Amino acid sequence: MTSFVQGRRLTIALTGEIDHHRAAEVMQTIGQKIAEYLPKVCVLDFRDVTFMDSSGIAVVIRAHRRMHELDGTVLLRNIPPQPWKVLHAAGVERIAEVERSVPV
Repeated sequence: MTSFVQGRRLTIALTGEIDHHRAAEVMQTIGQKIAEYLPKVCVLDFRDVTFMDSSGIAVVIRAHRRMHELDGTVLLRNIPPQPWKVLHAAGVERIAEVERSVPV
C-alpha cells in the first residue's frame, strides 16, 4: 500500500489481494494514516487490487467509521470488476462515494 496527502485529501492505493488473511493489516494501516493526517476525504484506490472477498467490505466500513468520526467522507476509486461485484452486492454506495473509472 502506498499513500499520499494533498491538502485534506488522503489517498491510499490498495494492492494485491484483500482477503481475511490480509484485511486486519489493511484496516490497521488505513486507521493509522487517517489518525496521522486527519483528512476530510479518504480516497481508497482499488486500481491494483487483484482479488477481494467479503473482508474487503469490512475494510471499507472501518474506513467509513473513522472518517465519520472526523466528519469526513470516503471515496472509492478505480474498482476492478471482481472487487466491484463484492462491494456492489454489499451496497457500499450507501456509505461511500464511488468513482468507477476502470472498465467493467
